[in-house]
Amino acid sequence: MDISTILSTSKPDLAPFESLYKHLHQNPGLSLQEHLAAETAADHLRSFEGFDVRTNIGGTGLIGILKNGQGKTILLRADTDALPIEELTGLPYASKKREVDVEDRIEKPVMHACGHDMHISCMLAAAETLHTSMKHWKGTLIVLFQPNEERAAGAKAMIADGLYDSEKHACPVPDVVLGQHVFPLPAGTVGTRVGSFMSAADSFRVTVYGRGGHASMPHRTVDPVVMAAHIIVRLQTVVSREVDPRDSAVVTVGSVQSGMTENIISSEATLKINVRTVLPETRTKVLAAIKRIVKAECDASGASKEALWESTSSFPFTINDREVTNHVAEAFSEYFGELHDPDTPPLSGSEDFGILATEAPNKDGGRGVPYCFWKFGGADPKMFEDLKGRGKLDELPVNHSSYFAPVIQPTLSTGVDALVVAALSYLR
Repeated sequence: MDISTILSTSKPDLAPFESLYKHLHQNPGLSLQEHLAAETAADHLRSFEGFDVRTNIGGTGLIGILKNGQGKTILLRADTDALPIEELTGLPYASKKREVDVEDRIEKPVMHACGHDMHISCMLAAAETLHTSMKHWKGTLIVLFQPNEERAAGAKAMIADGLYDSEKHACPVPDVVLGQHVFPLPAGTVGTRVGSFMSAADSFRVTVYGRGGHASMPHRTVDPVVMAAHIIVRLQTVVSREVDPRDSAVVTVGSVQSGMTENIISSEATLKINVRTVLPETRTKVLAAIKRIVKAECDASGASKEALWESTSSFPFTINDREVTNHVAEAFSEYFGELHDPDTPPLSGSEDFGILATEAPNKDGGRGVPYCFWKFGGADPKMFEDLKGRGKLDELPVNHSSYFAPVIQPTLSTGVDALVVAALSYLR
């Protein structure tokens, strides 16, 4: 039986999963606080005979293992955390939730502004499809729900907590790791790419030190706000003047904080900086340039001491394995036809998905198994084409926007199909 027939006969009614999606969207959890998502996923998997569910891995992470005879071992991954963003979509199922962030004890609005609620819903429906169709495939299926992706710590935490340790959580070592992400592309479409697919991202906090004092006596101070301003302006030249135009990099100063009131020159300023690169050598060059500029501007301003550097997160490169990606792409092209793009453009966003593969033990006694990560569309196709035709695609809400919300269908159905097709391409 071919994959299309298996899907048509085994795929469940998606109406309950549409309702589940709305429930998850209305009740998001910040990174490290994905309790509802984890409980929902675990309960759903336990309702199917044969799934071995293991929870509390690296926080709220969990896996469901379905063994079905001899064959390949395939791991499918979905992420579960939401973002500290106030939702402005106006949807009837919009999130109005606020919660105290365990990381800094500050109450924040919470929204699934990156589509992880869609990822969870797709994964659970795919797991049910594969469970129903067990007579048509052989091997071991692992469905993994990963917390804390947004802060680049969830995959590392699951590995560090013994995900693959036979004495701890004993997840079977996969032959291949597969995953997906929804993006503002036409719903119903899927895109794969061999090689560099998503950028590395380095985030850090830089504190520069001046000498505080009264605003009426600036000559008695070293103003860290001016120091920070010079740094910010100079950083704009890193990409435009130091990175090869044929390469790609992004340097963003997302936050600047200094002082409490207007008539006091503070003694320090803190910049939060994010760097995105697609090549290792560019990453090294850009980070070195930022450090050089910060040091030079501090010296030029007469800083009272050296700047303090604190890393806040670091995402690795996502580099899709050629053989695995070509294998998945062939299955997608057969199933999705023209709705599959086998050479989709790379993304400047970042993911920690790859760590689940690169840190897995392999059959050679080392570390690292191959992986493929793809994207699928979540934007209303008619709206997308209309905006594209008018040259206004920048008006389409993107991930991490207060207005980002995938259309439920055909996004959900496509995400389910992609997971099942990719898995069955190895399990048959």
